[in-house]
Amino acid sequence: MNEELWNRTISQIKNSLPESEFSSWFTRIFLGGEDKGKVTLYVPSNFVKDRVEAVYKELIENTLSELGESTYTVSFEVKKDAKNQSNIIKSTETQKSEPSNQTQEQKTQKPARQSAEDMMFNPSYTFESFVPGDNSSFAYSACMAIAKNPGSAYNPCLLYGGVGLGKTHLIQSIGNYIRKNTKLKVVYVTAENFTNEYIQSINENKSQQFKNKYRKVSVLLIDDIHFLQNKNETQNELFNTFNDLYDTGRQIVFTCDRPVEELKNISDRLRSRFERGLNIDLLPPDYETRVAILRKKCQEKNVEFSSEVIDYIASNISSNVRALESCLTKLIAYCQLLNKDISLDIAKEQLRHIISSNNDTSGISIDLIIKAVSNYFNVSPYDIKGKNKNQSIVLPRQIAMYLCRKLTDFSTTEIGYEFGGKNHTTVMYNVQKVEARLKSSEKEINNIIEKLETQIKLEARKK
Repeated sequence: MNEELWNRTISQIKNSLPESEFSSWFTRIFLGGEDKGKVTLYVPSNFVKDRVEAVYKELIENTLSELGESTYTVSFEVKKDAKNQSNIIKSTETQKSEPSNQTQEQKTQKPARQSAEDMMFNPSYTFESFVPGDNSSFAYSACMAIAKNPGSAYNPCLLYGGVGLGKTHLIQSIGNYIRKNTKLKVVYVTAENFTNEYIQSINENKSQQFKNKYRKVSVLLIDDIHFLQNKNETQNELFNTFNDLYDTGRQIVFTCDRPVEELKNISDRLRSRFERGLNIDLLPPDYETRVAILRKKCQEKNVEFSSEVIDYIASNISSNVRALESCLTKLIAYCQLLNKDISLDIAKEQLRHIISSNNDTSGISIDLIIKAVSNYFNVSPYDIKGKNKNQSIVLPRQIAMYLCRKLTDFSTTEIGYEFGGKNHTTVMYNVQKVEARLKSSEKEINNIIEKLETQIKLEARKK
């Protein structure tokens, strides 16, 4: 891959993102090298690495592959002397539009240096850009209340849920709101960076400096606390930091990819701190919310797609918001590069790999489904497979059979055999019961099914 392809890729990404978001992150990424489709990108810090890896990796890979007509994967490496690439990645149009009478002093003038605090936050993560639905309205309202009155009713607060459901967006929205409207000191950090900084402070004999950074704030936002599993010393430091902030009425907000009780190798005393305040579950967005998110993103990017294209994406991508954005990004790139309108047929062709990957059910077994359903409803797999007709067992059994039929290639006879030797008509009856409830737009069942599907697919991919 040559530098010209990289520059075209960055130029295309620039056209698809808000200017503030692009300048915050992509001016700190530059090309390292490429070997057999594996592209190395340099970034100046672990913080930037975590952010671009989590939010923009798929966007970069898709755009590179689209423009290069090949398949590229990217990885990020921290290189502290990573140079600013803003001059390299300016689009040709931008360069041509520069005034010819610009003075040398104006040309060489450097932009204002961002503070370390500014670099923690993604400016595009605001409450205004978040689209709340039934799956996230509780979390949205709680985060807004925290932002308006930190350290009061909802302290601490823990948001948990799967990948791409908006946890980071909401926690950073709190920080951006407080920073904009108050003079309170706010710190955002991932649990991984918190751990790395703690280790570095010990190695460099700067423990007090580390404590001052995190204990002299008004609001502490820590993302992805599941990373703290097995990190005993870091857990101890966070426990003490938590107590210091909580006892003095300062706000703490955490995010996690699962409920606290499912975390392993976390000390009981720290677990009790996580559970002490408000814990909120973020579910996958329902169809109406997915449509609203897509329309909001189209509005932000100043593009317009037909209702049938929006419906196609929303109907086929149900797992997370990040996958929805990936579909939009690819269609926008296609539309701008080829100057073509996006028809439904074009959308189906261009998105077939993304949708196929999102709906991949390989590796899903009946046992995996039964385990996921039993854990969700807190019933035993033995009861789900058995003959117990208690209502608390009947619904999980029906849902498990429905998911087995939807997510696997097993026949109703084979599924019945795994459920204690039930015949195929019993399986069909239970599947039809769930389908009828889904068709009636019963939101609770829809949310349960979508959450379980997402969890099962994630578990299958880990194997």
